[in-house]
Amino acid sequence: MEKMTQDYGKYTPEDLKVWKTLFERQLVNLPGKAHPEYLKCLDKLSDVLNPNKLPDFGELNKKLLAENGWSITVVPGLIPVDRFFKLLSEKTFCSSTWVRSMKQLDYLEEPDMFHDIFGHVPLLMNSQYSSFVQKFGEMGVRYGHDKTVEKQLQRLYWFTIEFGLMAQKERTQIYGAGILSSAGESKHIFEDDIEVLPYDVEKILHNDFVTSEIQTRYYEIDSFEQLFESVGELEKQLREEVAV
Repeated sequence: MEKMTQDYGKYTPEDLKVWKTLFERQLVNLPGKAHPEYLKCLDKLSDVLNPNKLPDFGELNKKLLAENGWSITVVPGLIPVDRFFKLLSEKTFCSSTWVRSMKQLDYLEEPDMFHDIFGHVPLLMNSQYSSFVQKFGEMGVRYGHDKTVEKQLQRLYWFTIEFGLMAQKERTQIYGAGILSSAGESKHIFEDDIEVLPYDVEKILHNDFVTSEIQTRYYEIDSFEQLFESVGELEKQLREEVAV
């Protein structure tokens, strides 16, 4: 398969306008809502990840590789789950290069570059979080051939990497990319009609979700350390599932 690359010359003024609009909106929206570590990591990347220019993956990769050995690879959109697991296990994060239109600012059926880069990439600068993501990929490679386990891993990814919350003294804060990259989601989680449950690997593995609806249930973990350490519980659960 020919490796895809980011064609930086194809971006248009509207692409930049969309990127700038989304980025600046979240810079205003996220303080006090996003976990401070996410904001710290975003700031560490500010010379190559900011509202004033579309991200250049080559520039981002230099930063990510130097910090924790991660890099970004270009994908056309959603890819087979087994390939996704393998890339994560190799410290490679997948990203689209296309940018939504101005008419799509608030809703997309599948992730664009803003979600993938703004939402996911900054926390790869955190060693415990990025180690969790890599170990998650390794679990997928090891056990994902079982279709039941594959589905369970998708649930864990959804309720942590995409829609995870973390307990803080002041109030619950966001570390999941699906919330961080969405103005609507990052306001919705502080409304009264949601359910926030304590982080529990076994329960998450058996908690289904619907991608086409706004979320009503979230899981809250105490720290990035706990997230990384939960990989041991994850492997135990998956090993038992495969043995059944």
